[in-house]
Amino acid sequence: MANDAPKPQPGILDISPYVPGESSIPGGVEPIKLSSNETPLGPSPRAIAAYKAEADHLERYPDGAATTLRTAIGRHYGLNPDRIVCGCGSDELINLLAHAYIGPGDESLYTEHGFLMYKIATLSSGGTPVAAPEKGYRADVDALLARVSDKTKIVFLANPNNPTGTYIPHEEVRRLHKGLPKHTLLVLDAAYCEYVRRNDYEAGLELVATTENTVMTRTFSKIFGLAGLRLGWAYCPQAVADVLNRVRGPFNVTAPSLAAGAAAIEDRAHIESAVRHNETWLPWVSSELEKLGLEVTPSVANFVLIHFPSERGKDAASADEHLKSRGIILRRVAAYGLPNALRMTIGTEEDNRAVVAALASFMGQA
Repeated sequence: MANDAPKPQPGILDISPYVPGESSIPGGVEPIKLSSNETPLGPSPRAIAAYKAEADHLERYPDGAATTLRTAIGRHYGLNPDRIVCGCGSDELINLLAHAYIGPGDESLYTEHGFLMYKIATLSSGGTPVAAPEKGYRADVDALLARVSDKTKIVFLANPNNPTGTYIPHEEVRRLHKGLPKHTLLVLDAAYCEYVRRNDYEAGLELVATTENTVMTRTFSKIFGLAGLRLGWAYCPQAVADVLNRVRGPFNVTAPSLAAGAAAIEDRAHIESAVRHNETWLPWVSSELEKLGLEVTPSVANFVLIHFPSERGKDAASADEHLKSRGIILRRVAAYGLPNALRMTIGTEEDNRAVVAALASFMGQA
């Protein structure tokens, strides 16, 4: 960059751009796409109808306050709508939190295999991202607390985590929160919480309700099947909600997204169907892959992390090439510090069986 050219703020050029899961393969073949943790059931028919109904009113601005959607979320979960902030996916909310609470000289903290957006959001705000090591591909509360300093303004915790699929129980989350300074914001990213069926898990509602420095973020991209609409929400202390409403765009969520989200969250039968599907096929996929001699990190989400041998020709890169030759796309996760693993979304029965058959061939067991 020339010395007299416009220069971005410090940290911007340190960002490695986020690369989403691949969606196509050479040759124009329609792939089995299991790279982005999308639901195989698709969105609720009610959400589709609500989305289409907005087509006749596209000349009008959306409700900047997202009143109908916040009311629907509040009714569904028993929350105060005034403490809910909606965004263009939970990605926007993560960026808004970083923008509002992190600046030059500040730090954010997250786990070593945590969602890449935490680092990106921190760097784009001029802050310094700090990664704490995990233990067995799970967040390690002691390791996180050991890295907290006066500079730590936000601790990001994805629970369950992407791409590992692991979680820590509510008591461990509470222990983490208890060890943080009061000026540090704990952001609980619960994008996959609807899939979790564990008695010791809690998405974060209780901590947000009882503390002044906890925020929970959620998304409509996963179990609700609205990834294409980019819709998320955060439940916050009143003071944090006030801050986010000051810095977000006045019309940051589109009218079709608001309508579809409100309809989707009311369709409990569709949500339950997605949960049942995952409860059936998550353990099946994990078990079948382990029978092939592959290590699978135990997951509570709608995906599994598959570890491959280090032997050349049997490693993750080779497996990825083999799968693509059969029209199957999983997710490379080298950017997450996992160069010899692939992440697989739980798909339809046909998709799941196709992946297992392809990997059996790859491992020489077909």
